[in-house]
Amino acid sequence: MKTIWFLKRGSAIAAVTGAALLAGCAAVQTTDSGTVGVDRKQYMSSLVSEQALVQEAQKQYASIVSQAKAQGALDVDAKQTARVKAIAQRLIAQVGVFRPDAAQWNWEVHVLNSDEVNAWCMPGGKIAVYSGMIKQLKPTDDELAAVIGHEMAHALREHSREQVSQQMATDVGLSVLSALTGSSATSDLGGKLTEVMFTLPNSRTHETEADRMGVELAARAGYDPRAAVTLWQKMGSLSAGNAPPEFLSTHPSAATRTADLTKIAEQVMPLYQSAKK
Repeated sequence: MKTIWFLKRGSAIAAVTGAALLAGCAAVQTTDSGTVGVDRKQYMSSLVSEQALVQEAQKQYASIVSQAKAQGALDVDAKQTARVKAIAQRLIAQVGVFRPDAAQWNWEVHVLNSDEVNAWCMPGGKIAVYSGMIKQLKPTDDELAAVIGHEMAHALREHSREQVSQQMATDVGLSVLSALTGSSATSDLGGKLTEVMFTLPNSRTHETEADRMGVELAARAGYDPRAAVTLWQKMGSLSAGNAPPEFLSTHPSAATRTADLTKIAEQVMPLYQSAKK
């Protein structure tokens, strides 16, 4: 009986591995490398199309915006909102350097009235900046451009789709295993998008890519790329001796990050100087 159990277990593992590989084997080039040289190969599951994820993001974003409006928490400060949207529009005008199709995305930008120090950009260009970030950090326009550019880079690079793909591939394997064992496994695209956007941390690789691309977007838009360094220094000071703000809880900061941002900022300074002429 023990020999039979091991054979069944081995077959199950092989099936799980094979299914996961089939679900996530396609190499995708989401963006051009830009001046900062982001050129890592990404692997996306055939089960998670860009279009499907963008449609789900649109629905979730519309729900968030509708709820904020009902609560009187949407774009409360007109001057603050105008500032955020103006910075975002200058950054959006530069996205073609990484992916020309993104210039045609249905970009949206809103400020949510919340004490959280946070910002994000969903697939397809749905941006939210929390008022708590502006009130607590008191960022310059250059620093705010660094925040928004960083989040836009996550969307341009389709990091959410990459994470969802990894989860869906795992679920395919679990589904095969559940069929063998009699347990159950389900997959929910909307739930997974919510999870990767608002719960799960980004990987160090994703963060580095977003940092670098965000700095280049800012420089091309005429914002000082060195502000990314002072921004993260301000972030770090908020968490000194306390629990880190929400933005930092999923965006790990370290000395290596500051060093990398300093290096990249110098690399794109000619772009900034050219944009300022």
